[in-house]
Amino acid sequence: TFQTNILTELKNWKLNLIQHHKLQMRQEKEKHAAQMKQLQNEMENLKELLHAYETSISRKDEVITSLTQALEKQKERVELMRRFTLWRIQHVNAKQEEYATRMADKHFQTALVKKVWAAWRSVTEERWKDKVAKACQLRAEDVCVQLTNDYEAKIAELTATVEQTKAEILRLHSERDQYEDTMKKAFMRGVCALNLEAMTMFQSK
Repeated sequence: TFQTNILTELKNWKLNLIQHHKLQMRQEKEKHAAQMKQLQNEMENLKELLHAYETSISRKDEVITSLTQALEKQKERVELMRRFTLWRIQHVNAKQEEYATRMADKHFQTALVKKVWAAWRSVTEERWKDKVAKACQLRAEDVCVQLTNDYEAKIAELTATVEQTKAEILRLHSERDQYEDTMKKAFMRGVCALNLEAMTMFQSK
């Protein structure tokens, strides 16, 4: 009987040990399943976060591309305006030089006429000398005055055109600086907006 009790006790102890082992195995399986589920959830969250990052980076690249294209277009526009302005200045200078040449020719012709007239006058009759000389002098003075007035008016017109062109160049430079400053600010606002969006997504996750 003593031996039977011992065997019974050993059998009960073995059964208890087996039950305890099964319980531990079941708990470990449940714990493992919970950990696997948690890891899967984390992987899904990371996938969503990665997708959000990719979307954000794509938008940022689109903004950078748009700003770059806008800057290139503005540079081309400024370059075209600069070339056009230089062409206008050269055109005005050429017109001014051409006008100065014509005026010099007119003055030369006038001086030549005066010399010819003086030579002819010296051989005319004495009684017409004073009368003709005075008339020619008055006529020559009128012509010189008229030519001088025309020349001064044309110079004033060309000077005003040059000043207007210079003002236009200054305005174009100012517009270009303002546009570049605006584009820089817009680019910085876009970058800040993207960074703020990324920070918001980080905080929400």
